[in-house]
Amino acid sequence: MIVFHLAISTADDYVAKREPHRRAHLERLQALRAAGIVVGGGPAPDGRRVDIFYRLQQPAQITNVIEEDPYFLAGAWTGYTPQSFTHFVEPWEQVPLVLDGSRVASLVEGPAADEDMAQFALIEARGAGRLAFGGFFAGARTLAVMKTPRGDEAVSWLAETGFWKKDGLTARSWLHVL
Repeated sequence: MIVFHLAISTADDYVAKREPHRRAHLERLQALRAAGIVVGGGPAPDGRRVDIFYRLQQPAQITNVIEEDPYFLAGAWTGYTPQSFTHFVEPWEQVPLVLDGSRVASLVEGPAADEDMAQFALIEARGAGRLAFGGFFAGARTLAVMKTPRGDEAVSWLAETGFWKKDGLTARSWLHVL
């Protein structure tokens, strides 16, 4: 299986366009998660972007999982960019569905200085309850879902390991819906 991150762009009127299709969208994602396909997902707090993590057998399956989604069909999602992880630290548990925006996490991105050691650091961060899941794209580029709403704290957690440079990391808020 290959784990993909999909950065999904949304329509300017995303909230209005998604609302009539929200139940069907969430039911579909929960079914895909039950089948082991969806790792996690959610929007940015401002709704201008959605990040979903999928576990697929082939890259060609990306088209179906996105373009058959009720949000894509309704025009709430307007495009997507997939990236495949070369190494991925799986979540220890499936979190419950949270729709009220109360589970805010930070997505941290940036290059690791030593990918092998950084992978161990992500595993340790998961064990310490700081990392939900994440991993590396080609070139040791990191994307990690950190369990804090504070981007500065999330960046510090990775930088203090010594395997990332603090000034090379960026963080953005993310609503960890599922």
